[in-house]
Amino acid sequence: MIRNYIKTAFRALLKNKGFTAINVLGLALGLATCLLIVFYVFDELSYDKYNVNLNRIYRVNNEIKFGGMEDVYADAPAPTAAALKADFPEVEQVARFRNGVSYQVKKGVQNIPEYSMVYADPTIFDVFTLPMIDGDPETALKDPKSVVITEKIAQKYFNTTNAVGKVLTFNDTSLYKVTGVIKNIPSQSHFHFDFFISMSSIAESRENAWFSSNFKTYFVLRPGASIAALNAKLPQFMRKHAGPQMQDILHLTFDKFEQSGNYYRFSLTPLKDIHLLSNTKDEMEAGGNIETVYIFSAIAVLILLIACVNFMNLSTARSANRAKEVGVRKVLGSARKNLIAQFLTESIMVTLVGAMIAVFAAWGLLGVFNNLSGKELVITPQILLWLLPSLLVFIIVVGCLAGSYPAIYLSSFQPIQVLKGKLASGFKNSVLRNVLVVGQFVISIGLIIGTLVIYNQLKYIQNKNIGFDREHVMMVWDTWTLGDRAKTFKQEVKQLAGVQSVSLTGYLPTSNIDNNSSVFKDPVMDQKRGILTSTWYVDEDYIPTMGMKMAAGRNFSTQMTTDTTAVIINESAARILAFPKPLNQNLYVPQDNMAKVMKPYHIVGIVKDFNFKSLRQNVTPMVLFNAQDRGALAIRIKSADIKGLEDQIKAKWTAFSPNHEFNDAFMDQEFDKLYRTEQRTGQIAVSFTSLAIVIACLGLFGLAAYAAEQRTKEIGIRKVLGANVSSIVGMLSKDFIRLVIIAILVAVPIAWYFMHRWLQGFAYHQNVQWWIVAVAGLGAILIAFVTISFQSIKAALTNPVKSLRSE
Repeated sequence: MIRNYIKTAFRALLKNKGFTAINVLGLALGLATCLLIVFYVFDELSYDKYNVNLNRIYRVNNEIKFGGMEDVYADAPAPTAAALKADFPEVEQVARFRNGVSYQVKKGVQNIPEYSMVYADPTIFDVFTLPMIDGDPETALKDPKSVVITEKIAQKYFNTTNAVGKVLTFNDTSLYKVTGVIKNIPSQSHFHFDFFISMSSIAESRENAWFSSNFKTYFVLRPGASIAALNAKLPQFMRKHAGPQMQDILHLTFDKFEQSGNYYRFSLTPLKDIHLLSNTKDEMEAGGNIETVYIFSAIAVLILLIACVNFMNLSTARSANRAKEVGVRKVLGSARKNLIAQFLTESIMVTLVGAMIAVFAAWGLLGVFNNLSGKELVITPQILLWLLPSLLVFIIVVGCLAGSYPAIYLSSFQPIQVLKGKLASGFKNSVLRNVLVVGQFVISIGLIIGTLVIYNQLKYIQNKNIGFDREHVMMVWDTWTLGDRAKTFKQEVKQLAGVQSVSLTGYLPTSNIDNNSSVFKDPVMDQKRGILTSTWYVDEDYIPTMGMKMAAGRNFSTQMTTDTTAVIINESAARILAFPKPLNQNLYVPQDNMAKVMKPYHIVGIVKDFNFKSLRQNVTPMVLFNAQDRGALAIRIKSADIKGLEDQIKAKWTAFSPNHEFNDAFMDQEFDKLYRTEQRTGQIAVSFTSLAIVIACLGLFGLAAYAAEQRTKEIGIRKVLGANVSSIVGMLSKDFIRLVIIAILVAVPIAWYFMHRWLQGFAYHQNVQWWIVAVAGLGAILIAFVTISFQSIKAALTNPVKSLRSE
């Protein structure tokens, strides 16, 4: 019997090839889109799960409010880890990272810049699950000048993973012994380092400075211990350890400090929340966004729902043509349950084919989707374990749901009524179907509005006056490797034709490099007369090279010998410091972590505010020091032959440093990288929007076909009575256009609410523009009308004789 159902279903589907193809295509598109999003969400939710102690690992954050500034940092002071373990028995193990380090690593005669480096405590192997291929994790990072590397680095420098005992040369002079080789860090990790250098290699790690936070600090909670109870003890912990130093620095107790409205405290973030839920400064890597996961998950469900609804609509639209077949089968003795089984078999077969095509389509499009999302998604055995059963359930459920309505409805017909042509008009005015069409276009219009808002915001960011000119600025990295010759290199580059100005500094407004410090208005530290600022070290050519403007005063000058103790502040710092006349006033800066030595600097200028962080944040106070930093070279270019000038600069570099790689970039490209997440979200949104529109249009196409089919005789009579094609097209289209207009009225406030919330994440943003709503609405109406018109015109052009010959 089952074999007969399948054979009959196969023949029926082949008989209506066009209908079958549209059904399969709609389902395949919806399911393939859903699968890609599910892969993305599965990847986002998988971060750091490779750690055996995932649910017991926490990171210590540093929360500061001082002088009108408040921030949360993913850092803690150097002694925090040891103090936590000593004071709290519930803390099983602690470990620290000190990142922001890079070295040139020698390979043969060539020095290769490596940026994925970190100082680490030997206990990292007790906290994180970092399987060691070669070496002993208990002793690997105990000695100074020891390093643990990943297997890919071992292969890169030694062509083997058995590298323990071998030596790496950093910066031409420092020798580091390889004491371990670990497996490559999984892609789903909130940090990715290839070199783990022993923490004992740096003296900073042993300082007892509670007001200098540079260490990522993690701990493992003992099984059964309460994290809430530990969290409640942290304020007293801070008073105990940081209180004495606060008394020395600010001459205040913690209570007095907090009573003034300031605070200095710790908070804890579970490891499993870092990637999606942490929003602190100085994260090891840019994290994900839980809202994006929620939105994409909802889109996946909605697109799949649209596809299933379309499948049902198309099945319903064509089922009336088989009413006479049902009547004949019943006359010949077919039972109702057999008819239902036949229709369900056809529906499940279509679903099965659509699902198979969707799986292969998702697999084939995975590379394209990876490029769009910046992911490295692969179909793993773990994914297949839940994917195959889920697909089986999907095929059965969707097949039964899509086939149930026409199967039950048609199988209920009385043969005599069917064969006389007295069909019920049960499909004509379905409230459910109208609701579903409105829902389809609410989703599509919402996606159109969201996509336009994202691109409008990105365009606004790219064109906004951010206080510096990022165009035609070339950056040469790692100039610190030149040592004392860096200044000579700068002067030689400055002499090249086409070079306007050159600045030697590692502090660039697109490099995410920051340095925070407190500055005070008098030498006796007074919290009411101090602020927390970003402090950058630049030379006299920095401001003209960056294209910045002075609001008052002057730039640094080599002609002024006193400028070695000069500073330039930005407008935000000037407002908070509130000097009546800021120029020539003194600022006092602590010269050590204990703030026992205060050095005066005089203000010679005020630079106009410039965005040195993401436009998601307001401009904060900034102090520019006239001090040497050899991190990078910024070169303002004015040349018709940029490539030729770049080659000349590279030749100069090679002459100065033949054994070091030339590493350059352009500032406008680096600026765009700051908003890569938004750009990828926009690209994915365009793709989803296009697919949602296509799938929704397939549904409209099916409904238009059904409407035209149901009104065939009416159209014939109207044509006989003189109706023209345009009036018939209008008659068939108006009901659907009305549904689209309702969808617009529903979608606009919903889309406005969610996109308004998204825009609030930017300190500098535009509002949802009226033209975006207008374009989305008119576009939806136009798309719907074009889709409907295909069937409407076809019906209007049909010869009325064909529809009325039986009357």
